Amino acid sequence: MAKLIVSKFGGTSMGDAECMLRSSEVAFGRGASLVVVSATSGTTNDLIALGKASESQPWAEAEKILSKIHSRHVKIAADLHLPTESMQRLETLFEEMGSIAKGINLLKDCSVKAMDTLMSLGERMSSVLCTEAMAQVLKRHNSDKKAMWFDVREVLRTDDSFGKARPLTKEVESLSQKKLGFLRDYKTVVVTQGYIGSTEEGMTTTLGRGGSDYSAAILAEGVAADVLEIWTDVAGIATTDPRICPAAKPIDEISFKEASELATFGAKVLHPATLLPAIRKNIPVFVGSSFDADAKGTWIRKEVEDHPLIRAMAMRKKQILVTLSTPEMLHAHGFLFQIFKIFNDHKVSIDAITTSEISVSVTLDDSTLVNKKLIADLSEIADVQVEENLTLISLIGNNINHTPGLAKQIFETISDINVRMICLGASKHNFCFLVSEDQSTQAIQRLHKKFVEA
Repeated sequence: MAKLIVSKFGGTSMGDAECMLRSSEVAFGRGASLVVVSATSGTTNDLIALGKASESQPWAEAEKILSKIHSRHVKIAADLHLPTESMQRLETLFEEMGSIAKGINLLKDCSVKAMDTLMSLGERMSSVLCTEAMAQVLKRHNSDKKAMWFDVREVLRTDDSFGKARPLTKEVESLSQKKLGFLRDYKTVVVTQGYIGSTEEGMTTTLGRGGSDYSAAILAEGVAADVLEIWTDVAGIATTDPRICPAAKPIDEISFKEASELATFGAKVLHPATLLPAIRKNIPVFVGSSFDADAKGTWIRKEVEDHPLIRAMAMRKKQILVTLSTPEMLHAHGFLFQIFKIFNDHKVSIDAITTSEISVSVTLDDSTLVNKKLIADLSEIADVQVEENLTLISLIGNNINHTPGLAKQIFETISDINVRMICLGASKHNFCFLVSEDQSTQAIQRLHKKFVEA
């Protein structure tokens, strides 16, 4: 029985015509029915630069960036011998990009709403090009399937939180069944966009940086896919970053819970939110390299055969530690509620937390420091101390919080490295702690040698 497979390809897999044809071959070989693509490598950054230049610099600077983006996509179109109809669609997108940039330049204001529409053009352009690449691959294999371009905004409904919109799961599922239900006929390979969606009023939104994987998972959930594939430039998930530890080992299989912890705490292969829709519908996820499709890759499943104590480790750099202290916390209730309410009001996510009699310490991304109002609001209820240039180290595995002597082994391995904060017990899959950024690489290398290489 045929399986409904959703395959998502990242920016490097869309890098040029050769990459698009290679990725299309991978999708055809795997039997994908829905192909979700990112913008061509570097385009999203260029679109952000275009928005900023249009807002604050002379028009000539914006024109340079427009020309760069235009040239990149025209080159790919020429290499793919894009047919007239598709070329007209691409030209329409070029015109839209120029019009938005001119509007921003005229008003000297790049709103988050305008930036979302501008940034959506990366995926909208690459999907037009990849549809032609897919059509050529199908023709090459004498397939009776047809390649079809599809605007994901027709089904990926979101709220209006521009810049980091939240998918409306029930609406996405209803629209997907209505407009993409034909995928189960297996006569069409649909090519669509990751990262973007639209509000009920039809306004274009984005799901935030790295949101292409997440949107692919939302679509997989919406169409009730049997498998979700994430294709990148690395052959699956490794025990840690191979650039830090050359002895890092590929992981053949990992559980949803382990992979979620790994993604949340710094692994670059997966966006942290990617697995949520897959977990809800128990959709197996495969992570592989479009540049080496024959490599084994990594399967992420609800149930796995092997349950090692330490499966992998990751680190998240550029962390800050915020410590809130007040005697009023002693034997009082409601203090944590006040803290969390302030973070909630400012839409700031907390990664790890520890408490004492009169103090609470939380780790945050250092980008939070630009939010002066957050620090000011916290200062109204407690003394606030902020420590910068820290890294959160995480060991991911199984039964971590029920294994005697594990903490002793960890801290003996890094005995000369100061540990600023420890977070253990909330999850049996994760043990994390803070160290200074300049000692983080050394810590990971020693721990990997101790628990994985040994």
